[in-house]
Amino acid sequence: MLHKSINGADDRYNVVVIGSGLGGLTSANRLARSGHSVLLLEHHHQLGGLATWFKRKGHIFDVSLHGFPHGMVKTCRKYWNRDIMESIVQLKNIVFDNPQFSLTTTFDRQDFTSILVNRFKISQATINDFFNTVASMNFYDDQSMSTRELFEKFFPGRDDVHRLLMEPITYANGSTLDDPAITYGIVFSNFMNKGVFTFRGGTDHLIGMMAKELVDNGVNICKNSKVDRIVIEAGKVRGVLVGDRFIEADSVVSNSGILNTIYDLAGKEFFPVEFLDKVKTVRVNTSSCQVYIGIKKEESIADIGDLLFVSTAEKFSSDELLDMHTRSRTFSLYYPKTRPDHNRYTVVASMNGKFDDWNRLNTNEYESEKQDMIDRTLVDLERYIPDVRQKIDWLEAATPKTIHRYTLHTKGTSFGTKFEGLDISRSIFKAIPGLFHVGSVGIIMSGWLGAINYGVIVANDVDGYIRSI
Repeated sequence: MLHKSINGADDRYNVVVIGSGLGGLTSANRLARSGHSVLLLEHHHQLGGLATWFKRKGHIFDVSLHGFPHGMVKTCRKYWNRDIMESIVQLKNIVFDNPQFSLTTTFDRQDFTSILVNRFKISQATINDFFNTVASMNFYDDQSMSTRELFEKFFPGRDDVHRLLMEPITYANGSTLDDPAITYGIVFSNFMNKGVFTFRGGTDHLIGMMAKELVDNGVNICKNSKVDRIVIEAGKVRGVLVGDRFIEADSVVSNSGILNTIYDLAGKEFFPVEFLDKVKTVRVNTSSCQVYIGIKKEESIADIGDLLFVSTAEKFSSDELLDMHTRSRTFSLYYPKTRPDHNRYTVVASMNGKFDDWNRLNTNEYESEKQDMIDRTLVDLERYIPDVRQKIDWLEAATPKTIHRYTLHTKGTSFGTKFEGLDISRSIFKAIPGLFHVGSVGIIMSGWLGAINYGVIVANDVDGYIRSI
């Protein structure tokens, strides 16, 4: 059943899921299918976490950058349903435009190989060796090699090649050249399978289909229901507190950030000292900024590509991409074909960002920087749609502070934690029986595909735990 508030919840469940990101939704769905009673609590009025949308003046805006590997086809068919799977379509025109090169690609291995051979003059043998190396990487492999070292091994001194290979992955999950190579290799090889895909109909269509299946499977969904505390007694989970309401549960799956889960929801006093020592090493990943651009109903824009990686920076730099005044951004183009029942054109510009840069500003400075970001974005967009300013009827910007407000993530992170967060997330139930975590950790467990697959992994852990008690 779908309720607007906690008032519709029962007093006891096998599982309470905190948060409705793709990981939380998937865990709830899998556990309900397995016969468990499941309560899903979402503090916001809308489901989806960062995989969400909002409406303005007749426009529907998907939040942040949307693109995922072909593996979503199999994952959605197996763990959700055929209708969701059949909504997945390929983004066939991926554009790169920067001072080092300009090209359009389908972003799959065959086309990338052709580009690297013909445009960048890299030998076929080197390319094959590189692709085979990244395809064989696993998250339990040696973490000592950085992505920078991986690139230098195969393409020494070729900053242009590094940019082609790295820029889209940085936008996808916030990784940098200094992160472990495996966090790059696993994500990149997934995309290189068959290209970049998205959901036809938009995020609102996707989440609507997911919510329907959850309800059909018996999940009780309560929105506007912020969990204040995970209740722990005698060393294990007993349930949750939502305001003054206590709901008993055999287990709790937190789709909140891993640090929020430990410090804010559970309380560090309940964890072993050695576990907390490991938690101290976890670094929160970076965040995102977006500019949402709505085109007047009577206007249209030319098809300039599905996803544009554009920059006026002379060379690729992880630091440059994170700078408040970055000269690099992506444009996600939403044509009527993207939402067949909604005949509008919209553009979403995405940039990586740091929470601290935005959080230190006073109110006037903050609003001024947001407006400057909008202005810079329009200057870039005019290079591809020269008359775009005359066609716009809605402009809005979001920053890491916006993401923090709506998701409650530590420092408004869009990409969870660095790699060390994965071990903490995977072992939290060993520290406190009955407490599980699902969400963006370790970079490879972020993004659309990573979130859903991780939701399945955690659901299996929870199912095993409940059946053992």
